[in-house]
Amino acid sequence: MASFPPPGSLTLCEVNRDLITVDALSDDRANQTYGKILGLVFSPVPFHNLENDASDQEGPTATETAAGESVQRKCPVALLQGLVNNYLGRLFYPNDVHLLPEVDLQGVSWHPNKHIIAFISAPTQVLVRDYQESEGKDPSILTNESQRDARVLEWRPNGGKMLAVGCKGGICMWAASYPGNAASVRSGAASFLGGLSRSSGNRYILVDFLRSPYDEHVSALSWSPDGRYLASASYESSSFTVWDFAQGVGTPIRRGLGGISMLKWSPTGDYFFASKFDGTFYLWETNTWTSEQWSSTSGFVKGATWDPDGRMILLAFSESSTLGSIHFASKPPSLEWQETHLQGT
Repeated sequence: MASFPPPGSLTLCEVNRDLITVDALSDDRANQTYGKILGLVFSPVPFHNLENDASDQEGPTATETAAGESVQRKCPVALLQGLVNNYLGRLFYPNDVHLLPEVDLQGVSWHPNKHIIAFISAPTQVLVRDYQESEGKDPSILTNESQRDARVLEWRPNGGKMLAVGCKGGICMWAASYPGNAASVRSGAASFLGGLSRSSGNRYILVDFLRSPYDEHVSALSWSPDGRYLASASYESSSFTVWDFAQGVGTPIRRGLGGISMLKWSPTGDYFFASKFDGTFYLWETNTWTSEQWSSTSGFVKGATWDPDGRMILLAFSESSTLGSIHFASKPPSLEWQETHLQGT
């Protein structure tokens, strides 16, 4: 088992269960360390925020008052309806958006089998850099009118070059498309999907949009290891949804009342982890979808990772420097467990 780094040192990365430490973080030091251990160093990904250009070209959209202040034009009826909906949402649904910066949201995702990286570069924009494409020196830019305020993204396992992006109202599903091997749009989805991505390398197509219940903002995603199912959740809801991707059908599952902060499928697919901002978290076995509930006195879970065998999960909490771990004592689908704590510095 990896030991904690000595006091004063910084953890640069984890490779094969060993923590690689340095005295100070720097790009040169990172390049040397990764190059020595992995025998490979990837070039930086330059990008330009297209949204800033668009806003500069569009000019002001508000009306200037005599005092020089901007006043946005709004219909009184629409304004009243917005206030009512906001009040009802706060009254009946959890909304922990102010806690999101404390959670390990996955805004960057490496492809599980290829040298491809995707990251959120702007609220409506995702960049994909394929290091294996000889012509792919410029990143592909994924943008669409359905992709509003992207929060999280994750590549689909065993799904070629397919990427899920969680955003306002649902999940954008992007797939690489080539001449003679065009990506197929799900039947019935073409009517509400917008344009293609802007790209100088691979062309990515928005092949589906999985709409979340009540137009909730998707802030957590996790694929099953076989790529058949996709779990999604929102800080605005106490339930998460398990999507059968091939069918485009989602099944909502609810436990407790708090908004969901994180989802993690185990590497073997036998277990599933879901945590909430109220300090509770759940472990499910995915054979019959039976769960066990835990409650934390150290805040909510802000980071979680499974071991490669899928038999133990390591947890970090918002109000503690102590890591918790839960180890399953029996084979799946058993939920018999052992709990331990690891003290940090």
